[in-house]
Amino acid sequence: MGNIFVVSLSVADLVVAVYPYPLILSAIFHNGWTMGNVHCQISGFLMGLSVIGSIFNITAIAINRYCYICHSLRYDKLFNLKNTCCYLCLTWTLTVVAIVPNFFVGSLQYDPRIYSCTFAQTVSTSYTITVVVVHFIVPLSVVTFCYLRIWILVIQVKHRVRQDCKQKLRAADIRNFLTMFVVFVLFAVCWGPLNFIGLAVSINPSKVQPHIPEWLFVLSYFMAYFNSCLNAVIYGLLNQNFRKEYKRILLTLWTPRLLFIDVSKGGTEGMKSKHSPAVTTNNNHAEIHL
Repeated sequence: MGNIFVVSLSVADLVVAVYPYPLILSAIFHNGWTMGNVHCQISGFLMGLSVIGSIFNITAIAINRYCYICHSLRYDKLFNLKNTCCYLCLTWTLTVVAIVPNFFVGSLQYDPRIYSCTFAQTVSTSYTITVVVVHFIVPLSVVTFCYLRIWILVIQVKHRVRQDCKQKLRAADIRNFLTMFVVFVLFAVCWGPLNFIGLAVSINPSKVQPHIPEWLFVLSYFMAYFNSCLNAVIYGLLNQNFRKEYKRILLTLWTPRLLFIDVSKGGTEGMKSKHSPAVTTNNNHAEIHL
């Protein structure tokens, strides 16, 4: 069920490539925004949808992994198909609700320094502080708590501290956890500078804003935008299944006839293959294979 949130995170990353980024390229070529205010508002809205959707999905993934590893006995009940779909709908509903106030505050504006319509940090001090706290600090605190508890459990099981633990930690579970942990760390690194600049500016605009060099502001936005393409790279580097699929897709694009060969081969092999019996172990001891 946790894969649903990974797909949702991928959708959030792809949103910016569909609409905002092409408009940003157009603004760069024309050295200014030429698409009008309506496209500016839509672009800013979709940019926020991608950013906040990403952090909320990362939070949902962290909670999912925490329940799966630390509370495995209740995981199937907590994250059955119906509940998972409800959690996913709640994640995107909160994302939309979090963006809508921008239209009332008027904080979606064109910034010539980065050639894009985005959240203007200086429109409202109180609103900027609220955005940084609710959309960045709180989610990252929740994610940090979840992953910290997972790390503690992994260390305890590895050193056989928790002999009474009933959870079984497989190598695949650890690899998936490490992949999503890296996704979280890179998101925090890429978006941290921009959020802390916004927080500092909103606390004392008259003194802080003049002392922030333009190159630092532009660099922080570049890091934030760059994060959207990092997740696919992380999956490819850390997940063997993704590497195999990437390789297959590239080979298929290079030689399309391989697609039909793979389909026919997969159909015949699926009929021949049989599942090997599961290995049972003593449930009174937690296991980890690293």
